[in-house]
Amino acid sequence: MRAPALYSAAGSLLLTTLAAAPADSAPAVPGAAEVRGTAVAAARARAAGIDFGACPKGEDLPGSVQCGTVSVPLDYARPDGKRIELTVSRTRATHKDPHNSKRRVPRQGALVYNPGGPGASGLYFPLIGALPEWKRLAAAYDLVGYAPRGVGRSAPLSCEDPKRFHKAPSPAPTHPSESYKRERIAQAKAYARGCAQRAGSALRHYTSLNNARDLDVLRAALGEERLTFMGASYGTYFGALYATLFPSHVRRMVFDSAVNPDPDQIWYRNNLGQSAAFEGRWADLREWIAKHDDVYGLGDTAQKVLRSYEKAAARLAVEPAGGKVGPGQLQGAFLTAGYYDDYWPHRAQALSAYLKGDPKPLIQQAGPHPEAAAEAENAHAVYTAVECNDAPWPTEWRVWDRDNTRLARVAPFETWDNVWMNLPCAYWPAPRQQPLDVRTGPGELPPTMILAGERDAATPYDGALELHRRLSGSVLVTERDSGTHGIVGGPNPCVNGHVDAYLLEGRLPVRRAACAPRPEPRPGPAADSRKTPAARAAAAR
Repeated sequence: MRAPALYSAAGSLLLTTLAAAPADSAPAVPGAAEVRGTAVAAARARAAGIDFGACPKGEDLPGSVQCGTVSVPLDYARPDGKRIELTVSRTRATHKDPHNSKRRVPRQGALVYNPGGPGASGLYFPLIGALPEWKRLAAAYDLVGYAPRGVGRSAPLSCEDPKRFHKAPSPAPTHPSESYKRERIAQAKAYARGCAQRAGSALRHYTSLNNARDLDVLRAALGEERLTFMGASYGTYFGALYATLFPSHVRRMVFDSAVNPDPDQIWYRNNLGQSAAFEGRWADLREWIAKHDDVYGLGDTAQKVLRSYEKAAARLAVEPAGGKVGPGQLQGAFLTAGYYDDYWPHRAQALSAYLKGDPKPLIQQAGPHPEAAAEAENAHAVYTAVECNDAPWPTEWRVWDRDNTRLARVAPFETWDNVWMNLPCAYWPAPRQQPLDVRTGPGELPPTMILAGERDAATPYDGALELHRRLSGSVLVTERDSGTHGIVGGPNPCVNGHVDAYLLEGRLPVRRAACAPRPEPRPGPAADSRKTPAARAAAAR
């Protein structure tokens, strides 16, 4: 579920019956071998620790950040078999109170962060401590990021030659023809074969359950008796798995923009839900652009803005901007704006300029970046492997076609793009697991905090409600009428105040708390940046 909540009539489609799971599906409850293997790996990691030193030059991290590795089993059922190395980054707690220079802040341990994906790296997270919103946490905690298994230097996974990964320009039909569908089916089958050929027998071990087990080994390697963790987007899902598997190992956990952990939703139905929710978010963006028609001239109603967008897409289909930006790249750029409203002014300005004869801003924002192809291909490979391995998917094209044809009638913006992203899972060569039933009873787990934007499309709000129901003692903080994906450390002092109180003092609000919406973006030129920890950390490099 990309780490790109309103439901229309399309919401009813989420109850579509899935095709039967493959006969070789793994059991839902982890076996004794995996339990033992995790304990063995954690004990070894605790004894070995992490030898932190200079970070690899290729990571482009400053000297203030230290790096090291932790060894984990490829297969937790065989802890004495092949091991892989996960790359870890850290900055030490500063002990400096940003509001009182004379006060020394006591260290509370390590705060481990995952930015989601699957397939995203958290190596740049420690840089976030330099930003004002994070200085209180950076004073009390070592800030720890890492590249999960398969990502970056951590036993990297690849499914195709990175030079072939960026296919641009590309179309983006909202109602694809039968011939186009056949073409994409062939591509999905080829991609699944490529993953199997390149990864071999290791492919089956890239899973959310193994990500949760890796997290426990990392906890032990850091010398932490109990884990303090913050996960965003997909990071909330394997964080919830961790809470279910290792509740006594939890100190504090923040789930920022929560994935719906219901086993029936992992992952096919969650992606249907995401496509449905993005239609509402796309409408939000168009309404905002229409409100500022005096700035952008794209139309003074959401419908007129849509016509401007469709006019640009039609023109790009005939003559791609700079030979690189077609309808697919345009859709991708605006899909990103559906995740983060900080992008809205930038995207609107680029679309406006393009329709007025200047394609440069659109090429800059939407065009492929060959220098990042290897990183993007790696992230996509890990995303695909984890989601395909985690759960049963429909294996018959007619199921995908039926569900998404219906959905596209009311939610055309992202539906088919999401299909092509996930379709390799229909033809996946590795065994599928049955998702773990995320659930804790009263007293099993320390209180945890869930954060959610009410109109988040990437992880629709009902996912936060479901996680809240399943984790006993959790609290839910809602950012009202907001749709930015990942809300910690953004411009909302209410949200940040709740997080600081919890992580620094263990203080929680009532079972549910609400914060007023964040300010709307201002029209005009804007920096192409986000307020999520991962993005802001990367920007601080």
